Amino acid sequence: MTEIRELSDPVIRKIRFKSAVIPIGSLEQHGPHLPISTDSDIVREVAKGLAKKCKMLLCPTIEYGVSFEHAPFVNFSIKDKTLENYLMDICISLGQNNIGKIVILNGHHGNQNSIRSISKKVTKATKGKTNVFVFSYWRFMDREFDHAGFVETSLMLALTNKTKMKLAKRGLSTSNMTASQKQKISELATKKFIKATKNGIWGDPTTANKKAGQEIFCEIIENLTKTVSKLIH
Repeated sequence: MTEIRELSDPVIRKIRFKSAVIPIGSLEQHGPHLPISTDSDIVREVAKGLAKKCKMLLCPTIEYGVSFEHAPFVNFSIKDKTLENYLMDICISLGQNNIGKIVILNGHHGNQNSIRSISKKVTKATKGKTNVFVFSYWRFMDREFDHAGFVETSLMLALTNKTKMKLAKRGLSTSNMTASQKQKISELATKKFIKATKNGIWGDPTTANKKAGQEIFCEIIENLTKTVSKLIH
C-alpha cells in the first residue's frame, strides 16, 4: 500500500499498477463513546488494508459526508450533489494522470445517493478510459450493521484508541422486530435519525470488544479483496 500524497511525480508515473482507492466517510455523532470521525476512521483503515492487499494507491480520505439526517445531533455535512461533483472531479483527474481504475470505498450510509451514479458518469465523461467501482465496506461482512453499536464500536476498539467504553450506552434494538418493522424503522432513520433512536445509537455497544473488531475487520478485508482484485488486475 502506498499513500499517493507521499509520492513524487516521477514515482507515481513509474508505478506499474495504475489503480487507486478513495475512502469517503463523514463527520457526525456516534453517541457519547465514539468520536464524530468514526465513519472516516474505519473506512480509512479498511481502504489501507485493501490498498495493501491489491497493490493500489491510497488517496486521502474525504471526511465530509452527507449526514443531515442526524440533526439535531452534531453533523458537519455537505449536499449530495457537492459530494458527487467532488468525487467526479477527483476520478476524472486521476484518470488524466493515467490512474484508470478507481475504487470509491464508502463508510457512511448517507453518502449512498451521492455515489450511486458516479461509475456511469465518469465512464461517459472519460469516454470509457477511466473505470470507477463503488462499494460500501459493510456489505462485505456477514452481520447486521449498526450505528455506534456493537459492530462499529468493536471496529473502533480494534483500529483506534479513540473509544471511551465507560460512556457506552445501549441504543435501539431491532432483535425482536419483524423484517417489515426493521424496514420501516430503517426508512425513518434515513430521514430523521433521532426519531428512530433518541440517544443516537443503533445497537448495543456495551459488549463490544477488540477481538470481535479484529475478526470483523479481517472478514471485510478478505471479502473486499476478492471482489476488487478481479476488477483492477
